[in-house]
Amino acid sequence: MTDKAAPPRVRAGRPTREQAEARHQELLDAALDLFLEHGFEVATIEMIAARVSMTKRTIYARYPDKATLFRTAIQRAIERQIVPQGVLDDLDRGELGATLEAIARLRIEQIATPHGLRLQHLINAESHRFPEIFTAYVEQSTRPLIDHVAAVLQRAVDAGEIAPTNVDHAASAFMSMVVGGRVRSIVGGLAPGRRELDEKVGFAVRLLLDGLRPR
Repeated sequence: MTDKAAPPRVRAGRPTREQAEARHQELLDAALDLFLEHGFEVATIEMIAARVSMTKRTIYARYPDKATLFRTAIQRAIERQIVPQGVLDDLDRGELGATLEAIARLRIEQIATPHGLRLQHLINAESHRFPEIFTAYVEQSTRPLIDHVAAVLQRAVDAGEIAPTNVDHAASAFMSMVVGGRVRSIVGGLAPGRRELDEKVGFAVRLLLDGLRPR
């Protein structure tokens, strides 16, 4: 009786590019969570490595220090908050007020997600130490929305729907009045219900347009 051939041994080869990238994203997510839970000063590379079952050597091979890892994790989080232009274009409701309300709701709902709140809390907590993360958030995530609103308002000016105005200033006022107040409440743990949110957004949009209507 002959022995059965032993099954071939599977070699533990190097991870594929996709697997390596998935592990990298897992590392950045874990870093964000720990920086939020403990703050930049208290969170350590050791804690992050333990969270993702990774060696410190592996992390240091990619990031020379904790600050570099923090900046990279924040940058990835900011990129996830960027709204594609096509999504913004699809919010055109054919009526100025309805379009502005749709833009406001999108932004508010985006920030109210667990990911959006985590990013807001980290920026609020650490921008004094890393002022560049606030600048990056504004330029990459907020500024494109303001520019889009300005373009929407400019089309309304050209069509005679609203009076000629500095559309950049008007768009900034829109983001501050219509979106900013709601976001501050949500980040502070006072998220309004859907009906209350719709009422407040609708009121703020009407207030903005009443100030811009032709005289």
